Order: sequence, then structure tokens, then C-alpha cells
Amino acid sequence: MTRRIDILSRILQRIVVAPSGCWLWTGPHSGSNGRGHSYPRMCLDGQTVAVHRVVYTHYYGYVPGKKQIDHTCKNRCCVNPDHLEMVTHKENQRRRDRR
Repeated sequence: MTRRIDILSRILQRIVVAPSGCWLWTGPHSGSNGRGHSYPRMCLDGQTVAVHRVVYTHYYGYVPGKKQIDHTCKNRCCVNPDHLEMVTHKENQRRRDRR
């Protein structure tokens, strides 16, 4: 099994598909306060990483450092690649303010 397939398999073992189509992460999350709070997290090679970024990278490729991944479904626990979109920080903030 390739490393990418192994990582995706680990992720898929920890999701539940909701009626909305969201892939809800059932694994660990970041803390309830501070930067990046309440986002799904996993360990890869000893590093803690955001699961939605790992999924986005798997399906769509590299995410430049200045870009962010927005949840179009507005659910931080969702890791469905169809619900993830790469945007600028400014656009992500604009969308957040409209919610």
C-alpha cells in the first residue's frame, strides 16, 4: 500500500457520513480555544496536522503557504473533499463574517 493510500485509509476509518454529505471526523480535535480551535487533527510522522488540509492535498494537490482551506458546508468537523475549497485569508474571513 502506498503512503498516500495508507493515510487516506486512516482518515476514512475515522469518519461518519452525515445526511448532509459531510464526512464528520470522529478522531481527535485541536483544543477548544486559541488558533485553529476545534479542527480535526491527526499525527503524521510525529507532526500534528489538520485533517481537512491533508484530505484537500490528497485530492487536489499542494496548498501554498498563503492559502487557506475553507469548509463550504460551514462545518469545521467535515473533511469531505467536495466541501473544501482553497481561498485567500481575506476571502475566508469575508465568508466567516457572512455566516
